[in-house]
Amino acid sequence: MSEHDENGSAERPQDAAQAVENGEAAGEEQPSGQGQASTAAGDGDGQSNGQSNGPGGDGPAAAEASTRSGAGDDAGLRERHLRLAAEFDNYRKRVERERGESWVRAQAQLLERLLEPLDDLARVADFDPATTPAGALHEGCEMVEKKFLRAMEAAGMEEVEAAGRPFDPTIHEALTTVPAESAEEDNMVAQVYQKGYRLKGVLLRPARVVVKKHQG
Repeated sequence: MSEHDENGSAERPQDAAQAVENGEAAGEEQPSGQGQASTAAGDGDGQSNGQSNGPGGDGPAAAEASTRSGAGDDAGLRERHLRLAAEFDNYRKRVERERGESWVRAQAQLLERLLEPLDDLARVADFDPATTPAGALHEGCEMVEKKFLRAMEAAGMEEVEAAGRPFDPTIHEALTTVPAESAEEDNMVAQVYQKGYRLKGVLLRPARVVVKKHQG
């Protein structure tokens, strides 16, 4: 064997030993790579868990904010209700006051129309019966009556028609009956005891009358 072959044989075992050492080093470094991968995966999971748990962590705060918002809405509605109730109460009082004032004005206008006939009636009452003819007193009373009727008609009052009319229980009140001479006169008003009046279509007092009744 030559010297060159001996040196080659000696170097091969050394190369083989170096290769084994390199392989072991590579084997020892492999777990380090896996650890880094595991760490990366863990970090990813942590980030994922953090992201998923993030909104959950805001839940109580959001619920509290929603509760405060609902309470504010309730308070606003309650305040609006109280304000509307107060406005309606003021409106009702104002309407009642205006209605009362309107009624007083209407009564005042009616009484104002009656003042002049009342003055005439007072003058008639001052006549001396010993020196005043009965005809003059009668004429004076008729004048006062006409003035009263004109004042009442100006206020919207009208007399209920009764004499010679068919009996109407809605505007007439029968006090008694008398026999009718024919069937055509049955249920006709024969006489008016007391006149009836209406005010703008509203019955103030029915006419009190005597009604004819046919016996046949």
